[in-house]
Amino acid sequence: MSKKTNYSYVGVSFIVLLFGIYFVPRIIDRVGSKDVVRDESRSEDIKLNPKKKPGNLSDLQFIEINGKPKKVPEFSFIDQNGKTISNKDYEGKVYVLEFFFTTCPTICPRMNANMVEIQNAFPNEADFGIASFTIAPSIDTPDVLKTYAKENGVTSTNWHLMTGDQDAIYKLANDGFYLYTAEDKSVEGGFEHSGNFALIDKNGFIRSRADASGSPIIYYNGIISEEEKTDEDGMEQQITMLKEDIAKLLKE
Repeated sequence: MSKKTNYSYVGVSFIVLLFGIYFVPRIIDRVGSKDVVRDESRSEDIKLNPKKKPGNLSDLQFIEINGKPKKVPEFSFIDQNGKTISNKDYEGKVYVLEFFFTTCPTICPRMNANMVEIQNAFPNEADFGIASFTIAPSIDTPDVLKTYAKENGVTSTNWHLMTGDQDAIYKLANDGFYLYTAEDKSVEGGFEHSGNFALIDKNGFIRSRADASGSPIIYYNGIISEEEKTDEDGMEQQITMLKEDIAKLLKE
């Protein structure tokens, strides 16, 4: 596939509201060359916590919303094997989370090729998993997801490709993670969604490393491969750092 591909990704910036302590996330999603922008502001007070926690916790950061670390919302969907999978099935595991759909003609093949690379980096790790949610559940039945998994290198028993009620999936994406997802018949493939991956620790908290300024990067770009190194805009790949950070969380 050519590097010249339409894709969207979430860039997260924060506006200082009170003495640099409380912030409101400003989420921007862009679809490649078409420059489709989504600007969403949220009412929650967010405090970034760059300090290393006591005990055996790594230096990966938590995101605090209204004074509490942000946790994955409860969810329950059907996976490619027809099994009901919920957030409780991931308790005690480090996992990476994404939103995609099997007929996506743009970013999803790139995202899931990178996800396979991540899967293969932890081949014997029972405490590592992947959660992939389709945003086109009317198309992506469990049987369709099972075929997709087989054809695209999904081998881990802890990688669940899930389908279910579309409203519930969109609520999880847009409200649970602030990862933009929408049905739009005017765009190629009929849907728009973020190309970012979320990293979740064993206790269900969203974690990430800090950027050069000390703020968490929040999510990891899932589109640019390690082989490519950078995209056409000069953005560097983050798959390597994601692998490193998974390894850190597995040791916690």
